[in-house]
Amino acid sequence: MGKNEFRFNMSLRVRWAECDAQGIVFNGAYQNYLEVTQAEYYRNMDIRLYGETSRKHFDTATVKITLEFIAPAKIDEMLRVYCRVDSIGNTSMVVKYEIYRDGTDELVHRAEVVQVNYDADSESARRVQDGLRTMIETYESSGVVMPLSDFPDLRGLMVS
Repeated sequence: MGKNEFRFNMSLRVRWAECDAQGIVFNGAYQNYLEVTQAEYYRNMDIRLYGETSRKHFDTATVKITLEFIAPAKIDEMLRVYCRVDSIGNTSMVVKYEIYRDGTDELVHRAEVVQVNYDADSESARRVQDGLRTMIETYESSGVVMPLSDFPDLRGLMVS
């Protein structure tokens, strides 16, 4: 995709616990990087992703993940993770990630994650609310973060 196709990015440092004996990031650690970035993506829009109340409105469950390991990341390196919601279906979203060595154009990792809006009470997928769809599509197309207060159906998602 390329960095310029992403609105959101964040940096993180590779920690010892995330590496194997060779000092290279263990493959499973990348899923944690994606999870942390996902939480920050929504926090950037003032959406609390993991609160008990918020999960009654919007909660993600990963149903498919594709990971591409392009170059090894090593202990203590700074990485920059780029994230975008690429498409939104009725109940699902496709989220794309790219991880670069911070301050460079060197791509380390690429991922595509398909998530559904999951209702834990019924143990089934539920529709992505129109307000959330509008917020995400507006952010991805323009970089504008719309206030949650503009969407009464999303008030349970507020961070504060």
